Amino acid sequence: MAAAAEPVQGYSAAFEDHEFALCLSHDVDRPYKGFRSLYYALFERPTYHLRTVLSEENPYWQFESVMAIESDLGVRSAWYFLVEPHLLRERPLAEWFNPEQWVQFMGRYDVTDSDVAAVIGALDDGGWEVGLHGSIPAHSDPDRLHVEKNRVEDTLGHEVVGARQHYLRLDGTRTWRYQRDIGLRYDSSLGTSESYGFRYGYAPLRPFDDDFVVFPLTLMEQALPAVSTNPERAWHICESLLQEAADNRAVMTILWHPRYFNEREFPGYCGLYRRLVERALEMDAWVGPPVELYERLCDTVDISTDENSSQRPLTPS
Repeated sequence: MAAAAEPVQGYSAAFEDHEFALCLSHDVDRPYKGFRSLYYALFERPTYHLRTVLSEENPYWQFESVMAIESDLGVRSAWYFLVEPHLLRERPLAEWFNPEQWVQFMGRYDVTDSDVAAVIGALDDGGWEVGLHGSIPAHSDPDRLHVEKNRVEDTLGHEVVGARQHYLRLDGTRTWRYQRDIGLRYDSSLGTSESYGFRYGYAPLRPFDDDFVVFPLTLMEQALPAVSTNPERAWHICESLLQEAADNRAVMTILWHPRYFNEREFPGYCGLYRRLVERALEMDAWVGPPVELYERLCDTVDISTDENSSQRPLTPS
C-alpha cells in the first residue's frame, strides 16, 4: 500500500527554517475508564483497578493535563475523536455475544455529551487540532465514515481536515479513497502499535496524485518497551528516533493516548512525552499538529492534481 504512494516532493520546504518536523497527536479512544476497571482487574493490580470503579475520579480524563503540558512548552497537537456505533442498536446480533465487543462498548462515549463537547470547543479555541478517529467498521464503510465525520463537525462547528482510523485499520488504499471522497485531506493511520521507526520513509506520502496526504505514524507509546521499569531504555529509543529524523530532515509523527498521561495508571509515560517534545525543540524541530504541517505543504509545495502527471491508478491492496 505504501509502495503505491509517492513521497511528497520538496516536502521539507514546509519547515525550511527547522531541522525536521515532529507532529504530535492523541487518539481519544476512552476518556472514561468506568466499568472497564473490572476487565483490567482480571490481569493486574486488582485492588487498584477495582477501587477506581467506585471512585469519583476518572483517571482517563486527561485533557486539561495534556493541554497544560503543551501550553507550557508552547506547542499544539491533534486530537482525534471517535464516534463508535452503538453495539445494541447499530451492530449485528452476532457481535452481542462477543466479549471483546462488550469491553469496547463499556468505554464508548458520545461527542455530543456536554463534557466532551466542551473539551472539543476548548481545544479548538486554544489552537489545537480536532480531527476524526474513524471507528473500526468505518474503515471499510464510507457511509459510516461520513456519518462519523459529520457528527464531529456538528459538535466542532466547522470542518475537520484530518483523520486516523481506530486501531490503525485500513482497508488497503480504499480507506484513503473514502476519506478523500468525504472531504478529508490527510490521514495518519499508516503504522503499527507493535513497532516504531520510519518504516515508510521520511516524507509524507501522496497516494492519489492530488492534495490528499498521508502522514505515516512513527511511534505509538505502546510500542516502547519497559517505559515504567526501565525509562532510560525507552528514552534512548525516543532520542534515537529524533536524531534519525534530524539526520534525514524527516517528518516524524507520534501518538500518545490521553490515558497514558495518568502517572498512577501508566508510570513514566507523561514524563517521557514531555522530555521527547522538549528535546525536539532543543534540536530545532518544527513541532505541531499535522493540520498545520499540511497547510504549510499546501503553501510551499504543489500537491494539487497535476493533469500532466501519469495519474497512475491505485489498485486497492
